[in-house]
Amino acid sequence: MENLNGKVGVVTGAASGIGRSMAERFCKEGMAVVLADIEEESLNEAVDQIVADGGKAIGVVTDVSSKEAVENLANETLKNYGSVHVLHNNAGVVAAGLLDDLTTNDWEWTIGANLWSVIHGIQTFLPLIKESGEGHIVNTSSSEGLQASAGTGAYNVTKFGIVALSETLSNELNPFPKINASVLCPGPVRSRIVESERNRPERLWNDRAPAAGLVENDQSSDLLAGAMDPALVAELVVQSIQTNRFWIITHEETKEVVRQRAAALLEDGSLSAPLYNFSE
Repeated sequence: MENLNGKVGVVTGAASGIGRSMAERFCKEGMAVVLADIEEESLNEAVDQIVADGGKAIGVVTDVSSKEAVENLANETLKNYGSVHVLHNNAGVVAAGLLDDLTTNDWEWTIGANLWSVIHGIQTFLPLIKESGEGHIVNTSSSEGLQASAGTGAYNVTKFGIVALSETLSNELNPFPKINASVLCPGPVRSRIVESERNRPERLWNDRAPAAGLVENDQSSDLLAGAMDPALVAELVVQSIQTNRFWIITHEETKEVVRQRAAALLEDGSLSAPLYNFSE
């Protein structure tokens, strides 16, 4: 979909990081944007700034793990703008820990926020995009959806699931040449995802104190220090929507890991070394 001017976009996880940069970038393309996030204060600040900069935007507080909340997001979008063309399922969390340490609450929280959110988004918004006659759905996975590191097992499972969902969606959209899908697989990007625990619902708290985020070791510290500007990610996403590109890979090192993984799978069946290590 080359021309985004005058179109309507919805972005989840839009109060910070990639989501906020996407909303800002969409507005620069002349789109009206609905920002969705679970953090009301940060969401309102993001919307106010976009509007102050001349953009057309509203915010809707949304728990994307809830189908009812996502349906309300769609209703608010239609009430304010009458249609929708672009959906970016971007919200996500990470629960750190080794597989034998992760709790059922960790799994339920991560799967709800990361994977059910995308399912709800597709089920709710795809019929509306079809009614508009043209559009695009972007789902944020991760480099961890292409290879799995230690220490983020629940996150990895959801991100692999998003890749599978996105491939299926793209294949099922073949009869609709004006509607396309992309999967975003970013490496380290400046965001607040490592502070995800701040938004864990009380019903899914653990008996133990919540982890602060990713395990702090030399590699994870270096990754966060050198993380990509989310505005650069937003630029790649817009280009991919305009050129109907399915895979959006932000980091060259991710591409090399994918090559090594494919070679190992086809040649000797071994598991190639992961790009990152978040375990102790």
